[in-house]
Amino acid sequence: MDATALRALQSPLKERYRGDPGAATVTLKAQGTLDETAIACKVETGRALAIAGLHPATGGSGAELCSGDMLLEALVACAGVTLKAVATALGIEVRSGRVSAEGDLDFRGTLGVDKAAPVGFRAIRLAFEVDTDAPQDQIDTLLKLTERYCVVFQSLNHRPELGVELRRAG
Repeated sequence: MDATALRALQSPLKERYRGDPGAATVTLKAQGTLDETAIACKVETGRALAIAGLHPATGGSGAELCSGDMLLEALVACAGVTLKAVATALGIEVRSGRVSAEGDLDFRGTLGVDKAAPVGFRAIRLAFEVDTDAPQDQIDTLLKLTERYCVVFQSLNHRPELGVELRRAG
C-alpha cells in the first residue's frame, strides 16, 4: 500500500470523525484465564501468529492484530501472572480466576483529525474475578501487591522515559 492508497482508505474515516467525534472512540478489550496449576495466565488472542496492522478505525482490514489490543493483552497477562505469584507467595489459594482489561481510544488523535484529541489510550480499566475462600483483608492485600508488582501496570501508571530512534539500514 502506498500513501495515496492509504489516504483513500482513511479519508472517509477522517471525514466521519470530523462530523461525528464520538465515532472515533473505540473501547478495546483483552481477557485471560489464570492457570489452575502454575503461576501463569492464558491470554486469549484468538490467533496463532501475531501479525499487527492498522485497526479498522484507522482503515485496517481487521485481519491483523491491533497493537492496542496487544497492549491490553500484555497487561492482562502480566497482571494475571503477578496475581498468581503474589497469591502463591502469600499462601492464598486461588482456585480459578479471570482477568480483563479494556481501554478507550479516540482515533481522531491517531489520524491527525483533531490535534487536541489524545494519541493513545485515555483510560484503561483492569479487573479481576477470583474463586477463593480468602478473607477480605487478604484479598485486599492481594490486589494491592498485584498492582504494585505488575510491570506492565506500573509501566502504564508511571510513564517510563521513552526514546525513539530511526536508523538507516546497512
